[in-house]
Amino acid sequence: MKIEGRSNDHLDEQPQETMQAMILAAGRGERMRPLTDHTPKPLLEVSGKPLIVHHIERLRQAGFIDLVINLAWLGDAIEAALGDGRALGVSIRYSRETDGALETAGGIRHALPLLGPGPFLVVNGDIFCDYPFARLQHMQPRGAAHLVLVDNPDHHPGGDFSLDRGQVQPSGRSPGYTYSGLGVYRPELFRALPPGPLPLRPVLDRAIAAGLIGGEYHAGQWQDIGTPERLEVLRAAMARAAG
Repeated sequence: MKIEGRSNDHLDEQPQETMQAMILAAGRGERMRPLTDHTPKPLLEVSGKPLIVHHIERLRQAGFIDLVINLAWLGDAIEAALGDGRALGVSIRYSRETDGALETAGGIRHALPLLGPGPFLVVNGDIFCDYPFARLQHMQPRGAAHLVLVDNPDHHPGGDFSLDRGQVQPSGRSPGYTYSGLGVYRPELFRALPPGPLPLRPVLDRAIAAGLIGGEYHAGQWQDIGTPERLEVLRAAMARAAG
């Protein structure tokens, strides 16, 4: 399946001064089976477009044109669909995790050579969110990262973190929020990590304890598309919105 879209014949001639964005797309999607047995989760469709294309279009509209996508499970299908991104008006480079998915922190660390020396945006490939990406384009985190937090969904009532005057705090404090899967990170947070599979949560917990993680609350639309049931809920909502 090849993704078609708006072309940009002069992409290579434009100065690349905007923040880079990384879309996390390497996961197996175990909870989404059997849909992901033969289709990678980022290519599951909502409103006639793969989930990852919704992200790419919104990132492009916000000025993010340099994208990095990590690949593992059925990664060849994602690369075949998106190519170099030119048809969608962006430039895509791929971070291939050849020994299997490296989890979130491990995948980001592996992709650092493609992400440059400055802060970069990270977006989970399996969320659907109306956060205005343009607000983060020139974000300079005061510490190691700036996280976007949302209300706790029904399937995650305990939340992840608390927020106090723009500073992310450990969970257990009131009110609690869920990490949206959207944040701006400095490469220094990952550079010293050992290679191999590494989850993100312990990395964040250590940095939060050191007072290095800022954040904000987003009250708009956000959904974690982690199961077939949640995918159908999103599809139904989008169909209603389209009239």
